[in-house]
Amino acid sequence: MDTVKIGIVGIGAISGIYLENITNTFKEIEIIGVCDLIRERAEKAVEKYQIPKLYEDMYELFNDPEVDIVLNLTRPYEHYKVTLEALKAGKHVYSEKPLAASLKEGKELMALSRARGLMLGGAPDTFLGAGIQTCRKLIEDGYIGKPLGAAGFMICHGHESWHPDPEFYYTYGGGPMFDMGPYYLTALVNLLGNVSDVFAMTGTNYPQRVITSKEHFNEIINVDVPTHYVGTMQFESGAIGTLFTTFDVHYDQQARLEIYGTEGTLFVPDPNGFGGPVRLFRPEHGSIQEIPLVFDYKENSRALGLADMAKAFRTGRKARANADMTYHVLEIMEGFAESGKEKKLISIESRFETTPAMQRAGICGIIE
Repeated sequence: MDTVKIGIVGIGAISGIYLENITNTFKEIEIIGVCDLIRERAEKAVEKYQIPKLYEDMYELFNDPEVDIVLNLTRPYEHYKVTLEALKAGKHVYSEKPLAASLKEGKELMALSRARGLMLGGAPDTFLGAGIQTCRKLIEDGYIGKPLGAAGFMICHGHESWHPDPEFYYTYGGGPMFDMGPYYLTALVNLLGNVSDVFAMTGTNYPQRVITSKEHFNEIINVDVPTHYVGTMQFESGAIGTLFTTFDVHYDQQARLEIYGTEGTLFVPDPNGFGGPVRLFRPEHGSIQEIPLVFDYKENSRALGLADMAKAFRTGRKARANADMTYHVLEIMEGFAESGKEKKLISIESRFETTPAMQRAGICGIIE
C-alpha cells in the first residue's frame, strides 16, 4: 500500500502513543523521519520503530520532499513557530493541541495555510472516537430532544506531582483551559455547534508550584497563567453551556461532561479518551442507561485525526480535525481568558462547519 509520509517534530511525552499507533494501527500513514532538540529521544524512536530517517533539525525535515505532512508534537508555546516554518516550506501540518498559544498566532497560521493552499489541523481527535461519535448520533437522532445546554468539569491539582517536565503547564500557552479545554470544547462544538459569545471568571490561587515528580524534584515553578476558570458559553443554537477547568482543586475524579435536552440528559464520556461509557437518562426510563458504542476506535487512538487528514490529502475532501475547528476552539479559550481579565462578555467571530460523522471502513486503521 502506498502510504502518506509523516515527519515528526518533537519526541516528548505525548509522542509515544503517536509512534505506536502510526506504526501499528493506521495503515495509510507511515513515519518517514523524526527530529527532536534532545537528539537521544529521536535516536531511541528511530531504533524502536525502525524509522528510516533521523533529521538534524526541523528545517532538514521540512526540506525533505518525501515528507507529505508534518506532525508537530512540540510544547504548546512552540506550536506556532514550528507550524509557521513548516507551512513556509510548503508542508501540510497536523499539530498537537492547541493550534497556537494565542489567537494572534492562530490567525497568522490560518492566513498562511490558506494563502499557500495547505492543509492545517490538529488535536484533539478524541471527538472522532467511538464514544463521542455515539453521542453525536444520539443527539442527531433526537434521543434527548432539543439540546438546551451543557456542563463540563475538568478538576485536578496540576501535573507537577507526576509529569517529568511540568513547567510548561504554568507558562505561556499553558494552564487548565489551554491544556485540557481543547478536549471539552472540541467535543462540545461538535455536539452542539458554534459558540457565539463567552464570559468567564479566572484566578491563580497558587503563584508558585513545587515539583514532586522525580526528574525535577523540589524545584519551584512560577505560575504565569490563570489556573482556575469558570466560563459560560452561548451557542448559536440557543443552548447555554458552562465549563469549569482548574489545576487548583483536590478532587476524587477529573472529568465530567453532560448535555441537557428537552427530553433527556446525555452523559458524555471523558473527552480526553476515545471510548465510553456513554450514558443516557430519559424520564420514562427512571434510571440512567448505558448505551452501546456503535462506532470504531474505542481505545487510545491518537493519530486518528492525522490518519483522517492523510485520507483527505489523498481524496481532496476536508479533514475532520481541521483548522477551522481548532481555530474556533482557540478563540473560545482566548475569549475566556480575555473575559476573565476584562470582566466583560466576549463575542466569538470565527465559525466552522461540522464535518460528516465517522463511517466504518471494514478494516481497523483504514479511514473511509
